[in-house]
Amino acid sequence: MNPETLTETIQKGFRVTLGATASLVDAFRDPQASQEKFGAITDFDVLTQELEAKGAVTEQEARTVVDSVMSQMGQMPNPFAPTPASEATVDTDASPVADASMQAELDALTQELSTLRQEIETMKAQQGNG
Repeated sequence: MNPETLTETIQKGFRVTLGATASLVDAFRDPQASQEKFGAITDFDVLTQELEAKGAVTEQEARTVVDSVMSQMGQMPNPFAPTPASEATVDTDASPVADASMQAELDALTQELSTLRQEIETMKAQQGNG
């Protein structure tokens, strides 16, 4: 079997399957019409040809819908595209690192440490002189 024949066979099988699926959906929608259309077909080759034709039409309709959606998506701006630096904006809010009471407590502790350090230096100096 050459590659073209294999490709054609696969494509025909796909279209027959697609046509059978579309016919099944149609049968749920309108059982009477489907019965009239396919009820008289007794030859398997004729049925296959009918399903393949319906599958080809369904395939073309699906391609049209997909192409339409893709072209609409192409017209929409890409939300993931990088924004040039000249157009970029950054919103910032300045907020204090610590509230005022904590800052006052920190200042008091710093002053206390400074005082203790001075006292230690004074004690060392007295011991060295003594």
